[in-house]
Amino acid sequence: MEKKQRENWGSRIGFIMAAAGSAVGLGNIWRFPYLAGENGGSAFILIYLGFVLVIGLSIMISEFAVGRRTELAAVGAYKKINKNWTFAGVLGVLSAFFIMGFYPVVGGWALAYVLKSVTGLLADAAAIGDTFGAFITSSIEPVIWMLIFLAMNIVIVAKGIAGGIEKAGKVLMPTLFVLLILIAARSVTLPGAGAGLDFLFKPDFSVVTGATFLAALGQAFFSLSLGMGCMITYGSYLNKSENLPQNALIVSVLDTGVALLAGIAIFPALFAFGMEPAVGAGLVFVVVPQIFAAMGGIGTLFSAIFFIALTVAALTSSVSLLEVVVAYLIDQRGWERKKSVYTAGGIMTVTGILSSLSMGLMSGFTILGVGIFDFFDILTDKIFLAIGGLLLAVFVGWFMDKQELEDELTNGGTIKFGLFNIWYNLVKYVIPVAIAIVAFAGITSIAQKPLMFFGLGIIAVLAIFSKKL
Repeated sequence: MEKKQRENWGSRIGFIMAAAGSAVGLGNIWRFPYLAGENGGSAFILIYLGFVLVIGLSIMISEFAVGRRTELAAVGAYKKINKNWTFAGVLGVLSAFFIMGFYPVVGGWALAYVLKSVTGLLADAAAIGDTFGAFITSSIEPVIWMLIFLAMNIVIVAKGIAGGIEKAGKVLMPTLFVLLILIAARSVTLPGAGAGLDFLFKPDFSVVTGATFLAALGQAFFSLSLGMGCMITYGSYLNKSENLPQNALIVSVLDTGVALLAGIAIFPALFAFGMEPAVGAGLVFVVVPQIFAAMGGIGTLFSAIFFIALTVAALTSSVSLLEVVVAYLIDQRGWERKKSVYTAGGIMTVTGILSSLSMGLMSGFTILGVGIFDFFDILTDKIFLAIGGLLLAVFVGWFMDKQELEDELTNGGTIKFGLFNIWYNLVKYVIPVAIAIVAFAGITSIAQKPLMFFGLGIIAVLAIFSKKL
């Protein structure tokens, strides 16, 4: 049978926008600010930036190299190099699939809050928390918004790499930057905003603990969409003339830029209105709307802009997660793109509905002691992604030929990568240990021990039956 021509990115800027979009997600606008708030602000940010530069960037380069070297997505890439490692690729696809079990639910919340912002959400600041609680526990409204958000993903991915994901990235990523800049500009001009900027940019290392380093390393790793097959898949569509280390650096800088912009957009306003920075995970859907409510009439506009930005960030990431599953079906099962998209999207519709209902109607139904939404979240964030990143580092450092890696990262010697040996030794020796610490700390902190053993059991089974996958 004649081999089909593999899809490719239409342009370098299109790839960079799509890859940056994959990295930029809810974690940048939601998770990063609240982690900074809980861990002392700028001290946390400096540690986070160090981990992005040393660990995150190195892993991203590795994923790009594996993808382009094999011209296959996660499962096929590992299998082509070493069949014993096929399970690591399957783990990446499972991670993407399970994340899409709950991610569209939160994306739907963000989309719903665009409309809510202009239809009375801010009228009573004291009721915003109760409004959010009533919304997410509803049986119909959040499901409808989840379905709309998921449908947007399906439409984009069905159009292919250049015609769908790349075109969307070229529009969505610049839009996200512009929207965040608008909010940040308003935030820093509020009376009393200077205290928020001090919190962000004047480090106080007296508050730093071992937990701060673990939180920063985990955020640096997870915010770049690493360990779930996204960057291997996107790298597989790259042509051989692209400068992989340079592209990885640009994507990492853009991702970090969005996270910092989100901090600038939120913390000056937080301090201006006398709110507590360490407010935790409720920051975006409860506290941020309260900030906009305190701004008066103009707050409605900025609230809508903020949630449009949050929706865009969620969409650019979820598109890449759907593509990981779709690419597996195309590469390994020989399916056509549209059949792959509609099949994967149909299953994700079911898991998304169940996740949404687990907040309310099905709240009494649990899997290994947790609700369906939390099952997908904990299984991926605390177990699969950390171990997936660890496996990638070990695979690249110990099971790939060093000379082949150098050829891939220098395009056969036509470009320079002067830091190759430093990068290689980081990936081979330093990064596996660092990620192992995060993985161990994350896994052992899981309160639901049955879920922990279940996740580790899945990985063990995949490893045992690797050659048959």
